[in-house]
Amino acid sequence: MQVILLERVAKLGQMGEVVKVKEGFARNYLLPQGKALRASQANIDAFEARKAELAVKNDETRADAQKIAEKLDGQVFVIIRSASDAGALYGSVTPRDAADAANAEGFSVERRQVVLTAPIKDLGLHEVRVHLHPEVDATIKLNVARSAEEAELQASGKSIQELAAEEEAAAEFEIAELFDELGAAGQDDDQPNA
Repeated sequence: MQVILLERVAKLGQMGEVVKVKEGFARNYLLPQGKALRASQANIDAFEARKAELAVKNDETRADAQKIAEKLDGQVFVIIRSASDAGALYGSVTPRDAADAANAEGFSVERRQVVLTAPIKDLGLHEVRVHLHPEVDATIKLNVARSAEEAELQASGKSIQELAAEEEAAAEFEIAELFDELGAAGQDDDQPNA
């Protein structure tokens, strides 16, 4: 099916281009969302009449999205979740969680704008892309932790796994010292009194 694009669509084309797409993609996504029209001669003529209006509207929405992106880009949002000692989450962090965290900080982000390349299933800092406009993206960081204290530690650059390994090594060192002291005390007891 041939459609004429009413706005820029990623990996498809720019506003005003006539492109060939699969019928299901056009019928289920492009046409209902108002991103395209069927490429009939009447629709092409109607688009040419509205082209200037659509271009102005697109420029306005891009400018608004750019302002939001400047404020949003680089922001860090803390998400508190339950996790195992190894750092694996019981569940995962979803786009809705990221949008809710951004909205709680005063930003206006919808869950459909949050793009996760892979599910977030472990503690740590994760970069996430926010798609604000077909031509404007922002990158945020999600600090996924078990508590606010862990989130602060992660923000300072330490991972939960590193901290757990350090604590385990310190505990093993203390146990080794304790056994060394007990062994030394046992050797003193074996010596005959002079």
